[in-house]
Amino acid sequence: MHTIDLRSDTVTKPTPAMREAMASAVVGDDVYGDDPTVNELQELGARLLGKEAALFTPSGTQANLLALLSHCERGDEYIAGQHAHTYKYEAGGGAVLGSIQPQPLDFEPDGTLDLDKVAATIKQDDFHFARTRLLCLENTHYGLALPLDYIDQLAAFGARHNLRLHLDGARIFNAAIKHGVDVSRLCTAFDTVSCCLSKGLGAPVGSLLCGDKPTIETARRWRKMVGGGMRQAGIIAAAGIHALTHHVERLQEDHDNAARLADGLRLIESVQVDYDEAQTNMVFITVPDKAEAGLSSFLAEQSILIPSGTRIRLVTHLDIDRSAVERTVEAMHHFFIHLSGS
Repeated sequence: MHTIDLRSDTVTKPTPAMREAMASAVVGDDVYGDDPTVNELQELGARLLGKEAALFTPSGTQANLLALLSHCERGDEYIAGQHAHTYKYEAGGGAVLGSIQPQPLDFEPDGTLDLDKVAATIKQDDFHFARTRLLCLENTHYGLALPLDYIDQLAAFGARHNLRLHLDGARIFNAAIKHGVDVSRLCTAFDTVSCCLSKGLGAPVGSLLCGDKPTIETARRWRKMVGGGMRQAGIIAAAGIHALTHHVERLQEDHDNAARLADGLRLIESVQVDYDEAQTNMVFITVPDKAEAGLSSFLAEQSILIPSGTRIRLVTHLDIDRSAVERTVEAMHHFFIHLSGS
């Protein structure tokens, strides 16, 4: 039976066409800047996101780390959300490797950071304090596409407070599809933007860090220092090019399937569904404590993979079609019918 994997959009497999592009990629030594396919990917990414330059990195974690290291010096501070990837899920790299102090704030329900609270958190220019240099946001956050009017405020806010702005745009194309705008519209306010190629876009590995040329050149030096210089990387860069040219518009299918999944699960009395209007390819559900131990194992027996716990994130992607959604909903219905009768 075909496995349905809803744990994340990082689990996608390269399509046959993507594998063909990888197999036929022209390569060189990217550390020397000689890999033509890597160069093409970087130029394409920079153009799409409306930036001067881009740098290909092995992971989104490294792309975000390079942004922190390029914007901040030792003893500086960056502001981020309490549950932001740059703060919570990247092993404290900015603090460990850059001696950069994080200042976390609680996210608002729509995935934004309250700019009044951000302003109140910025340290005074006083040698007692770390120097607040950078504001980090992410789009999407927990699958929520940030509001356009909020994004439009950010450039002026950064200029007013002498802050540089970095966007963890791991799923920035999902946000652009949700709003029906060109992706560059969501990036204009930011000095740097990271973009993951191996989530909804379906490449097997890699991210881009995009920004102005001086910042990207600084990031290139940091990339070498932290071991991210790659040689004949055109083989994986070709997958990124294919993803950016063939897999962006189809993200709407993932959003539609997430909405179908949410609608189907709402019919189960024991399941609380959290699916906001701004949601993209993620559905969050809360199940009763007595379901925690058995739900994921029951579904695994049906070749359906989900995280364990009582609050569960379900993520749709290019390997999840409408029939997979229907199969998942049906299996969950069976589980909760059995649970209620036990």
